[in-house]
Amino acid sequence: MKNFNEFITEVSKNGFESFVEEISSLSFKAFVNTYKFSSFEDFTSQEGKRRFKQILNENKKLKLSELIESKEIKNFEDFEEFFLGDKEVKIEDTDRLIKVRVEKMKEIRDEMGVNPYPYNFNVTHYSKGIKSNFDSLNTLETSVSIAGRIMALRQMGKASFCTIQDKDGKIQLYVAEKNIGTESYAVFKKLDIGDIIGGTGIVKKTKVGEITVYLDSMTLLTKAIRPLPIVKEKDGEVFDAFNDKELKYRNRHIDLIVSPKTKETFKKRLKIIKFIKNLLDNKDFFEVETPTLVPIYGGGNAKPFISHHNSLDMKLYMRIALEIYLKKLIVGGFDRVYEIGKVFRNEGVDKTHNPEFTLLELYQAYGDYNDMMSITEEIFEQSSIAVNGTTEIKFKGKDISLKTPFKRMKMVDAIKEYGNLDVLNMSDSELEEAVKAKGGELKGGFNWGKAIEEIFELYAEEHIIQPTFIIQHPKESTGLCKVEYDDPRFLQRFELFINGTEYANAYSESNDPIFQRETLYTQSLRRKVDEEAAPMDEGFVQAIEVGMPPTGGLGIGIDRLVMLLTGEEYIRDVLFFPTMKPDDNK
Repeated sequence: MKNFNEFITEVSKNGFESFVEEISSLSFKAFVNTYKFSSFEDFTSQEGKRRFKQILNENKKLKLSELIESKEIKNFEDFEEFFLGDKEVKIEDTDRLIKVRVEKMKEIRDEMGVNPYPYNFNVTHYSKGIKSNFDSLNTLETSVSIAGRIMALRQMGKASFCTIQDKDGKIQLYVAEKNIGTESYAVFKKLDIGDIIGGTGIVKKTKVGEITVYLDSMTLLTKAIRPLPIVKEKDGEVFDAFNDKELKYRNRHIDLIVSPKTKETFKKRLKIIKFIKNLLDNKDFFEVETPTLVPIYGGGNAKPFISHHNSLDMKLYMRIALEIYLKKLIVGGFDRVYEIGKVFRNEGVDKTHNPEFTLLELYQAYGDYNDMMSITEEIFEQSSIAVNGTTEIKFKGKDISLKTPFKRMKMVDAIKEYGNLDVLNMSDSELEEAVKAKGGELKGGFNWGKAIEEIFELYAEEHIIQPTFIIQHPKESTGLCKVEYDDPRFLQRFELFINGTEYANAYSESNDPIFQRETLYTQSLRRKVDEEAAPMDEGFVQAIEVGMPPTGGLGIGIDRLVMLLTGEEYIRDVLFFPTMKPDDNK
């Protein structure tokens, strides 16, 4: 059994006209038998096999030359397209098709005198609006002007159908030579899936009841050169979906075109960010912008990306957090500020980590971490309602309720409940042994607070399914937070955990400059054993010395929040353009 592409290569050596002459006397059925095509290897899907059988049954009595003429097959590309239909086009194997499309573009421009890339087009209606307002548009015979990308194409004799996709969805167009004119129809016959067109016409239903725009004019707006992978759908079932993760991430522009679910995920992402901004704006927070390139990095524990400013001859870092400059604004009298921005951490890539990610940080003067809990609850609960219409979601197979209030739990109590360890009554050696028993590590030797933090991660974290504020972290976990009123071993800090993952982190911010200098200096000394420890930031301490009011601070990973609310399990699926290794094939 021949491979169809090999067959095309073999018979195309002498040209299409020679091939047609050679097989002109054969019936289609005889042609199939002559070339031993019981079915084509290219037809790997059930839909492909059905298509081949249908072509054979409908045309077996015709001579192949008659079939070629009736279907207006003029070259080997038309011949292949007729048999293979809208088969998926591999992105890596497009050179031949690109050449054919370039030739079509040149023919449209040079021979037909039509600019394949005009300047603009007036759009008055979109697919969703046309469908929802069909009755009035149809009754009044309102002329609509619509534009979009061709996603399905049935080119016949003097009347054809195509489906275009615009920003709201898809809609069918009826394109007839008698309606749009001979010259425009000749251009239409040169179009391919992926091309962008505009048109005007009235809205009707076809005999099978499909809402369709019957065009009275058609304009080519963009002749696409690179073919799309074609995703087919029939009776709600999707064939040849664009599912290769590597290709999706590297070609997000294509993914957004051919995968409605991907586009819907990113629409939700944008809606979530917009909702959060509106929520905070209504609470009198100012949205601000702070430096991305910084001379000293801080606000978290992470290895930074390093750059160099040539003119100033100085080392600069990509920020790892937003905290330091936002707190300086609090000192300067901006009592409520927030920023949603990119931060950069030179760390590994996994399901929930990308070197570049989006972070929300906000600071409220005269508040504390209890106020931050309230804001966090509101953001998570109301964002879920805004994009999903409910607080009840399913994530990674678990039923999650984002209905407030969320549970509060001390870190040591969570360890006791989920790990069956009473860390407050354990010796240092017992704590260290508990860390080692689960394969953990204490960088730079034993440290009481770091040991408790590590034990929590090893024994408790993964068991926290419903939204839970883990409060009272050990003092050693950060140098930027106030200690608890009644137990200075712990901090007024919380992290929000859902389904074993951290989603938010908040402090009652330290505003004691003496304490702040001491803790940041002590933290900087750990750089000898922990490369993620931040350096001493004298400028920040001096800002605090001017006087910072009591302040509550909150950080939320936007990407993880979007993952939670869209059901996506990989951070790359909620980033338009995730970090990828260079493609050696390009």
